[in-house]
Amino acid sequence: MNPYRLYLVTDDQQNLTTLVRVVKDAVAGGVTMVQVREKGDNIQSFIERAQAVKQILQGTQVALIINDRVDVALAVNADGVHLGQSDMPVQLARKLIGPEKILGLSIENDQQLLEANDLPLDYIGLSAIFATPTKTNIKKQWGIQGLKKALQLSQFPIVAIGGINQSNLDTIIETGVDGVALVSAICHAPSPQQASADLLKQIHAATPLD
Repeated sequence: MNPYRLYLVTDDQQNLTTLVRVVKDAVAGGVTMVQVREKGDNIQSFIERAQAVKQILQGTQVALIINDRVDVALAVNADGVHLGQSDMPVQLARKLIGPEKILGLSIENDQQLLEANDLPLDYIGLSAIFATPTKTNIKKQWGIQGLKKALQLSQFPIVAIGGINQSNLDTIIETGVDGVALVSAICHAPSPQQASADLLKQIHAATPLD
């Protein structure tokens, strides 16, 4: 079972009630991993949201990943952390969370991609594949060719993120990428459960046969 296949990243603009509803629905629809993202400075709120999501995920086999904050991940005993390039250094994060937890890193250019091969990671998030309204400070748009190149160069599973939706999903999955991370396509869907189920079906149909 590939845990990265359909990776939900939560929308930090949605309130706690909406977050809980979206995650419950998305898990029912088949998402394989959930990352709680919180860009504000309110650690109490971040912990509260992470704990609420953790409760939903208990007994589901869906991993809880915390965005950026190793302290929050440790506080709620999450399954892992996803770091950005300006967050805690990967080696230090690994030391703190231990060898069993999942550790991911956002990769924004070719140099970072090559340097990541020497880091104690579990996967990388390739950002951004396409321009996206949820991330305004994009360093590079990888596009499909960039994604294909990254798959050849990285020794880790790659999760594609940025501007991914049903219209371009087939092209992305056909590259052989390990997973896709989505925010808007699930969080803002009329039915996150239906959206997740439809996306998963589309992923299965487009996945290259070995």
